[in-house]
Amino acid sequence: MSPNATPPVASSLIAPPLGHALPSYLQADNLGPWGIYLQQVDRVIPYLGHLARWAETLKRPKRALVVDVPIQLDNGTVAHFEGYRVQHNTSRGPGKGGVRFHQDVTLSEVMALSAWMSIKNAAVNVPYGGAKGGIRVDPKALSRGELERMTRRYTSEIGIIIGPTKDIPAPDVNTNEQVMAWMMDTYSMNQGATATGVVTGKPVDLGGSLGRRDATGRGVFTVGMEAAQHIGLDVVSARVAVQGFGNVGGVAARLFAQTGARVVAVQDHGGTIYQASGLDVPALQAHVAATGSVAGFPQAEVIANDTFWDVDCDILIPAALEQQITAANAGRIKARMIIEGANGPTTPAADDILQERGILVLPDVIANAGGVTVSYFEWVQDFSSYFWSEDEINARLVRIMKEAFSGVWQVAQDHKVSLRTATFIVACKRILHARELRGLYP
Repeated sequence: MSPNATPPVASSLIAPPLGHALPSYLQADNLGPWGIYLQQVDRVIPYLGHLARWAETLKRPKRALVVDVPIQLDNGTVAHFEGYRVQHNTSRGPGKGGVRFHQDVTLSEVMALSAWMSIKNAAVNVPYGGAKGGIRVDPKALSRGELERMTRRYTSEIGIIIGPTKDIPAPDVNTNEQVMAWMMDTYSMNQGATATGVVTGKPVDLGGSLGRRDATGRGVFTVGMEAAQHIGLDVVSARVAVQGFGNVGGVAARLFAQTGARVVAVQDHGGTIYQASGLDVPALQAHVAATGSVAGFPQAEVIANDTFWDVDCDILIPAALEQQITAANAGRIKARMIIEGANGPTTPAADDILQERGILVLPDVIANAGGVTVSYFEWVQDFSSYFWSEDEINARLVRIMKEAFSGVWQVAQDHKVSLRTATFIVACKRILHARELRGLYP
């Protein structure tokens, strides 16, 4: 295997500089993740009152670390990978956010994801700031040994800024419980003492929490059920389409199907399948576990990937990657409600189109906050060395998600704004109020 070449710097990192307005020549669907986040912040500033004087805080990451991750490959050669850890804001508590291994990871993406974590954590009112990390690598091209060596070297490189009271990583795209176990062990060895609280999403036997694996999907389902009541949508007879069928999309699909909804379409990296009468979700999950993709599932029709956006459905759940719903396909979507399981799946231009068409969008910063909420539970349990039952965890998660959604819904009604803008209003006020109370040092 040869090391990944570093791609050209994304245009969203060259122009504009951090905190500055985007040039008019950039199209709304080509902003890049950080540009999208900046536009979302600009939309909420008029609602911040006196706290608006601190708004520039939201447009500048507190700290961004770029690291070289060299490892020896199984064939004896040395490969270098580029890694990142960004801490966007820590006014309300330590940084919190996942680590992703993906060949398309960029600094712009990690910056945006860390900022969305700041918003997400404040929206559900857990005492964290926002952070995110990643390595630009195709993990499928690595052996297990190579993956472990890369994870451990990356952890050592970012060890200067992470810690149980500083910044707590978690799983994200292409990372899992095993990766978190390697990270925890590496950090602990470097510290000379076991530090279970340095990461969340760990195996239960190493201080992980029950319910963590399903938490994000359960949160998607919970806010979806709450929103459905507000708009008079009967979930029992609803048709659901899901993009991405992992721990988020797969769990949400399972919970909606158990409620009586029909999951009619699923798309993942292997293709798109459709069944008007409803897919057998448990059978599909077993198929994906065995083969790695929805491709080849015998009880469904194969349709073109682009046709996914034309599927007749009531609920659409994008639970894959960023910028999937754009101005090019937003006009084709037939759903009454979109629940964002992924981070940043909808561009600002698409958001405007969906709002004009009366399609309710439950934004990522509230809809997929179930994962970080249970990560908070795990962190608390690690500090106390006392662990809760899965029923207790699920009940606490549902309560927090319902309370958070209720508050956001009321703000949206009061200001006559979208749920995304309402979530940003709630979260930004909490972040900036903390900033104001703490003041500036020195």
